Amino acid sequence: MDDPVLTADELVRDRFPTARAAFLAGSVLTDRRTPTSDLDIVVLLDGPPAPNRENLLYRGWPVELFVQTEADWRGFADRETAARNSPLLAMCSEGMLLVDADGLGASLQAEARERWAAGPPPLSEGERDYQRYILTDLLDDLRGCSDQAERVHLVSHTLQRASELVLLAGGHWLGGGKWLSRRLAAAAPGRHRALAEGAAQAITGPTSDFTAAVTDVLEQAGGALWDGYAVG
Repeated sequence: MDDPVLTADELVRDRFPTARAAFLAGSVLTDRRTPTSDLDIVVLLDGPPAPNRENLLYRGWPVELFVQTEADWRGFADRETAARNSPLLAMCSEGMLLVDADGLGASLQAEARERWAAGPPPLSEGERDYQRYILTDLLDDLRGCSDQAERVHLVSHTLQRASELVLLAGGHWLGGGKWLSRRLAAAAPGRHRALAEGAAQAITGPTSDFTAAVTDVLEQAGGALWDGYAVG
C-alpha cells in the first residue's frame, strides 16, 4: 500500500477540497502499526456533509473519517471529556496536521493538547464508591465461579473494570479495547502487567494471582465495598 501520510493527504484533498483542517491519527503513525492498521482522519468543514462518520477503503487502506464542523468538534470534545474518554482529543493532540487552510487546525490542535494534558474530570465520591462496588461484586462472582464459560466472561469483565478503576482513580483518561491496555500501561505499568498476566492465567488456570491483583486495585481505591452500599 502507498505511504499512509501521502494517501491520507490525497484523500482529504480529493474528497474535501474546501476542508478548513484535517488530522491523520492512530497507530499507523507509530511503531505499533500492524497490517490491519487503518487511517483515522478528522476533517473540519464549514457545513454539510459535516457532521458525518464514514468507513471506506482508499488505495488499499481502510479509512475511518470523522467529518465535523468547528461547533461539532467542540460538542464531541465536551461530551467525551465528561465521559473521561476522548478519542477526538487524543487524535487531534497526538495526530499529524495534514491541512490547515485558515489556522483552525493549529488552534484546535493546541486546544486538544492543553485539554488532554489537563486530564479528565476527577471522580466524585459517589462515582468512586460505585466503581468499588461493581468491582467487589465481580470479584466475589469470580471467586465462586465453577463454570468455565462463565469464568472467561467474568475474567474479561473484571479485567476491564479493574483497569478502568486504576485510570479513573489516578486521574487518567480511559480508553476502549487496545487503548484501555495502552492507557493503563502508560499510567501504571506494574499494575498493567499484574492484571494482564493474572487475567491470562485465570482464564484456564488458577485465579489467585488475578484476584490478588484486583484486590490490590480495590485497596488502593478505598477497599472492597458491598455490605452497606446504597444509592438514592
